[in-house]
Amino acid sequence: MTDYREKAVQCVKDTVLPLQRKMFQECGCDLDAQYQKYGTSDGFFANIIQPGRIYEMGYPKCVCPEVLSGAVRDPAHCECSRQSIAYILESLLPDRSIAVETMETVLTGADRCRFLVTVE
Repeated sequence: MTDYREKAVQCVKDTVLPLQRKMFQECGCDLDAQYQKYGTSDGFFANIIQPGRIYEMGYPKCVCPEVLSGAVRDPAHCECSRQSIAYILESLLPDRSIAVETMETVLTGADRCRFLVTVE
């Protein structure tokens, strides 16, 4: 069985995490402010459902290099994306509990990848 957590960490720790951390700090370590300012881009979106607590986030299209290369087609691989979102948010908010639920992904037939995030 694939360890998607470790795969996710390796994928984002030196690329996406530093970028997200920079934006987070620039926005006063406030996710709502970060997502209001940076919540829409070609590669990522974040919508505030309940300020400070519930977010919908994801990717307007699949961004996984393994999927884009055709090497992976199994929807179970989208667990890697779920884990990467969890890892980034746990890194930004170490004192909070983060839950990330997969809503839909490109590999399950959707147009985009969407995840529901709850911060406690």
